[in-house]
Amino acid sequence: MKDESESEIVAELRRRELIFHQPETGTARAELAEATDEAFWEVGASGRIYEREFVLDELERRAHLPREKWEASDFACRKIASDSYLLTYTLAQGFRITRRATIWQRTGSGWKIMYHQGTVVAEPEI
Repeated sequence: MKDESESEIVAELRRRELIFHQPETGTARAELAEATDEAFWEVGASGRIYEREFVLDELERRAHLPREKWEASDFACRKIASDSYLLTYTLAQGFRITRRATIWQRTGSGWKIMYHQGTVVAEPEI
């Protein structure tokens, strides 16, 4: 594999991360499954733990629902192990703001998400 600069890796992971937040980036179940490791799991912004199949089912269900455009910003990336990176960012879903963290690993078959977590920063007022 060619050596990539940190900025190239951030750009690549940022592009890939958006598959979960922007329907136009490709949300077919096969694409989502390809992007996640078989052992993938998530801690949602609710604090609940979700296994891969639940996340894939939920993302597939949401893919065709109308929603406001979500905005991701403040991306940062840190190498945490050989071929493994922690990508962090802020996600604005209307008034709901969450901080997100995803562990990506470069494998022989491409980039895979190993783990994802969302933490609520601000909730919309009712």
